Formats: sequence, structure tokens, C-alpha cells
Amino acid sequence: MTLQLQDRTLKALSLILSYPTRELQAAMPEIAGTLMAESRLTAAARRDLSPLLEELAQRDIYELEEQFVMLFDRSRTLSLNLFEHVHGESRDRGGAMVSLVETYRAAGFDPATPELPDHLPVLLEFLATQPFVEARETLADAAHIFEALATRLDRRESPYGAVFAALFQLSGARANDEALAELLEQPDDDPEDLEALDEVWEESEVRFGPDPNAGCPQVRDMLSKMDMPVRNAPHAAE
Repeated sequence: MTLQLQDRTLKALSLILSYPTRELQAAMPEIAGTLMAESRLTAAARRDLSPLLEELAQRDIYELEEQFVMLFDRSRTLSLNLFEHVHGESRDRGGAMVSLVETYRAAGFDPATPELPDHLPVLLEFLATQPFVEARETLADAAHIFEALATRLDRRESPYGAVFAALFQLSGARANDEALAELLEQPDDDPEDLEALDEVWEESEVRFGPDPNAGCPQVRDMLSKMDMPVRNAPHAAE
């Protein structure tokens, strides 16, 4: 079954949060056009996205790759894997992953990527195939994570912060100061401290393959756990 794209904006945001490639650079005029025409975003939100869109279109691809790795691959507190911010290294993360895979399969969605199913670009690609009223509920459940990531990226003066601010706006959620503060309690990782980062990312294998007992709950039911207190998992500099 081939799922039809229902929301070009969520697809565009999924693409610009993916690892930079020359193919992405070639597609940036279309992606930028989609985002700049998005009436669900305020004029300020669209304007704030412009520096990143320009960078992705024009900057040297190797510099873009290095920037992406330093931000999202070497910093657990900026991880694009959403369950990392919810479950840390707990066994609950594996169960949540199984449920998410089953939800994708039930909808006929089969992401062609080696990334984990809770990887934000993967989730956004899936939500882009769903009615926006349903996608928005899922985004709202993760809204405080988007707020935290936007705040952390703004501290680093990264243009990627505007993407998470846009996702928060699309979610229609109200600011949750308590949940945001809890996430921001965790100190930022130092992407230059490779030894500490190796220790942080050493964790038991997470299995999320087919599970006859997993069922096919809605994405929103699974991600609603994001409103629960964040588990204090050990981090490199945290």
C-alpha cells in the first residue's frame, strides 16, 4: 500500500532535519517554497526558518555534514530520537519502540531508513501521510521536547532551532513551563568530549522487532507518555 502525502509542510520539515546530502540541497528551492507559503506558521516563524534554508541550499556540503553530526549525533540532549528524551536507557524505551513500529505497519508505512522508528524525521514523514488533525495531536504530545530542543539550539546560536519552534507552533500546544524546565535541567553535552560521549552512548541493545503481543495502538497513545516526568538516565556530562 502506498500512502499519499497529505501534508507537504511536515514532509519538508522531515527533510531539513535529515542528514544533509547533495540531493537535499538540490531540493531546497521546493522545500523553501513550501515552508515560506505555510499559512499555519506566523510570518515570524517563516522568517526565522530562512537562515537555515539558505544554509542548506548554499553552504558547503561537508560543512553541513559536520555541523549536523556535532549537533545531533554527538549530543544526547539534542538527540532526534524522541524516546531518548522520555525513557533514556530504560526498558520502557524498547516497548515504546515496538508499539511505534506496529503503528507504522498498521498504517502501511514502511520507512526506508536505518534510523530508529522514533527518529523525528521518520515520525514526521509518517505524520505527513496522516490527516493533520491526527498529526497535530501527536505533535502536541511532544511539544515540550520541541521547546527544549529549540531552547538548546538557540543557546548554541544554531539556525536549526527555528525548525523546532515551527513544530511547536504547528502542534497548537500551550507552553508547559514545568515539563520544559525538567528537560532543561539536564546539562548540555560537550560534543568535543569524545571519551565522555562514548560512555554515554554505551547501552544495552534495544530490540523493537515484531512482537505478537504489541498490538497496534495509535501513535498519540504512545507519545502521550511524553507528558510524564522524564526519567533521570545517566548522561555524559549530565
